[in-house]
Amino acid sequence: MRIERAELFDLVLPLVEPFIISGGAVPARHSLIVALHDADGHVGYGESPPFDLPFYSEETVSSARALLCETLLPRVRGRDFETAESLDAVLRENVRGNPFARAGVETAAWDLEAACQGIGLAELVSNRLHRPTASTVPCGVALGIPEDRKPDTLTRRVARAVERGYRRVKIKVAPGWDALAVQAARRGLEGTKLPLTVDANGAYRWPEDEGPLRLLDNSGLLYIEQPLAPDELLGHAQLKRALRTPICLDETLRSASWARQIAALEGPEVWNIKVHRVGGLAEVCRIYRVAEEYGADLWAGTMPESGIGSQAVLAVAGLPRFVYTSDLEPSDRWFGADVDVIALEMGRDGRMAVPIRSAGQLLDSGRFAARARLVDS
Repeated sequence: MRIERAELFDLVLPLVEPFIISGGAVPARHSLIVALHDADGHVGYGESPPFDLPFYSEETVSSARALLCETLLPRVRGRDFETAESLDAVLRENVRGNPFARAGVETAAWDLEAACQGIGLAELVSNRLHRPTASTVPCGVALGIPEDRKPDTLTRRVARAVERGYRRVKIKVAPGWDALAVQAARRGLEGTKLPLTVDANGAYRWPEDEGPLRLLDNSGLLYIEQPLAPDELLGHAQLKRALRTPICLDETLRSASWARQIAALEGPEVWNIKVHRVGGLAEVCRIYRVAEEYGADLWAGTMPESGIGSQAVLAVAGLPRFVYTSDLEPSDRWFGADVDVIALEMGRDGRMAVPIRSAGQLLDSGRFAARARLVDS
């Protein structure tokens, strides 16, 4: 691939309702979109989706934009790359961290390579790993903390998710909104056998918060996602042995290097793979191989991204080790009808098709022109 031109866009998609987690609230999906062009008219699109404030990760939209404009995009313009992995190596040179910024360019390179081959991202990833991929994946709903903090509000939202056909329900929890939230969610799940999970986004401490964590442990959950702070590798390993409910890692799983440390500590064996949080698809492939060696079970998470970023998530969610239901939801759930720049749809069976074309071929150019603003080219 020769990168003849690289563009950076600001993309803002207002959310139907604010998405609230233990660390903060998100009123809109504000992302950075990278478009890489080759000389033959192919275009690859990638997304960099950190938040505006650093409550989820150290990166923000502003910091990612600065690094992309000043460092990363100049590195790839006018250069030839054998594969997306070779471009990934160039992005990493003397750049510590900043996975969201790197992922915007890296996933665009994978998409460009897929476009050149006339295939979808999933097939390209499958070919790299020499592993089969499914044609559809089950969809799980991720429900934030209600703005009014009323249990009945959460019960209604869970019931609506059940009616729509989701295959798993996840709710956000935090100290003071945990056991009560689980009870409310259970009311919405009455009459079903759908699994329930909770996600704390690192809001608890161990052993200081042993009481509420023990209550969650007694709640019949499929797993408890990211109960402790991201850097608590040892704490999560200890918690895994202290609780019966499986512990799932999200923010802690930053790279294949962290995955190897988790395995060495005999830590949690359920991992949430967020493509953009780990720096892109090349790093996902490296983590996948570690997971195979350790025996960890995977699922794909969302920030949530726009339909552009979701192409990379769909590309991995159908791989064999992704045994748990992933956070993949139809676009209208987040943004309403006719808003997302690549519309994601979920069937009545609660499954989503894995695309067989690249993001550039799926993009709604009219919606993109209306919602995106060019900031660098």
